[in-house]
Amino acid sequence: MQFTDRVAIVTGAGGGLGRAYALELARRGARVIVNDPGGARDGAGGSGAADAVVAEIAAAGGTALADHGSVTDMDAMAAMAALALDRFGRIDILINNAGILRDRSFANMTPADFDAVVAVHLTGTANATRAVWGTMRAQGYGRILMTASSSGLFGNFGQANYGAAKLGIVGLARTLHLEGAKYDIRVNTLAPTAGTRMTQDILPEQAFAALTPESVVPAAVFLVSENAPAGAIVGAGAGVFQSAYVTLTPGIRLSGDTLSAEGVAAHWAAITDRHGEIVPGSGAEQALSILRQLG
Repeated sequence: MQFTDRVAIVTGAGGGLGRAYALELARRGARVIVNDPGGARDGAGGSGAADAVVAEIAAAGGTALADHGSVTDMDAMAAMAALALDRFGRIDILINNAGILRDRSFANMTPADFDAVVAVHLTGTANATRAVWGTMRAQGYGRILMTASSSGLFGNFGQANYGAAKLGIVGLARTLHLEGAKYDIRVNTLAPTAGTRMTQDILPEQAFAALTPESVVPAAVFLVSENAPAGAIVGAGAGVFQSAYVTLTPGIRLSGDTLSAEGVAAHWAAITDRHGEIVPGSGAEQALSILRQLG
């Protein structure tokens, strides 16, 4: 699976998963924009982390440029895209990987902590994607990988901000998957579990050692390849790869006296019965599934 002449942007690529993605894409022939302002895990400060990854890629014979813009700054993302176009003439791949953590229970979480995490993960993903979207539409080709999380898909104690942002990214990805289809822009979502700076004091030591960033890379590379699927949600960690879905039960129609809160309570088992559940391809399909029950 080669990426010769492809141009890739990887945000948050100064370390961890982003670095691993950038190194592997470059090894396979892609020219890579390594984006990372180099901040701490909570987003504070900055460093030359992106430059170090570019140096690694160059030492291995690859081609890469560093970009230090924050995904929270739309102008910086536009400048990043302009850099890629100026130096390489196109943008084929975007991996939205930038992220920060400010974990606290919701009772102790400040509005600033909530807003900062949502700004980087959700708004930052939208900013970086917006910066490349027009180019990908014009060239009739694009591969975009979003980074979600099990915290968004299933919840996780102490991560209300992170979980809200990550499930928001799933909704963004599903919508852009639909809007980009006719331009051959394929949008997928990866929910990685990896031992990185973000999870170093969260995961047990043995799990941290097993959950290497490199064990997630195969999924990311496939999901931005020429023959990638579209609209997928993939879990990955320690060499295990899974597929996640948002499903919908057939449900039942209530009417007359049963169309009440008491009726919902009485029929709760039937409403939540997963036999015959479906995976709607869009929000409109849920509406259609309701209308079909009207006879």
